[in-house]
Amino acid sequence: MIGRAGLIVIGLGNPGLRYRDTRHNVGFWFVDYLAHQWDFPIFQHEEDLLLSDRKFRGREVLLAKPVTYMNRSGAALASLACHLEFERGDLLVCHDDIDIPVGRFKLKASGGAGGHKGVISILEYLGGEDVMRLRFGILPEIKPADLEAFVLSPFEEGEEKAVLDLFPRARDAVACLLDEGIEKAMSLYNRNHSDPDGGAAGDAELD
Repeated sequence: MIGRAGLIVIGLGNPGLRYRDTRHNVGFWFVDYLAHQWDFPIFQHEEDLLLSDRKFRGREVLLAKPVTYMNRSGAALASLACHLEFERGDLLVCHDDIDIPVGRFKLKASGGAGGHKGVISILEYLGGEDVMRLRFGILPEIKPADLEAFVLSPFEEGEEKAVLDLFPRARDAVACLLDEGIEKAMSLYNRNHSDPDGGAAGDAELD
């Protein structure tokens, strides 16, 4: 049981080879990265999810990837709830965000879905917006007209590298969240990553 002492890190994406390399699957990529970096066991298929868990930094941590399609991510959580007791505050949802520029990420303690269908599905299932998010920017210089086609297409080479280069810092942000909570992690990591010192504290987004 995860309970209040643990954390569920759920990465959003679409299953299958067709979607594996698309922008919408950044959440999957990051959870796989955490599993590798933190030496988690091989993912096991349990109903609507791929799951891996271990005790990490003194807490029970569960990594999860829904095998439902994006707009049914809430249904995957429903299947998890049949076997595991958790609350909204136990979740960290990792996903792409079309409103954040490529090469940046932001933690968020709560709030709306911003039109993201996977997040919409999760918030509807959970019945509230007080769910932590880790959002990876995929916004190019010019916002595309057809957003659905855009998020379901692969990154350009330079864009993909910019996203993957964020993963070590994002990993450290999740570790900070585990140790000191979401507010502390936001204050330290929601900054301009292009600045050598991480930017001024006033750049932090605390929503």
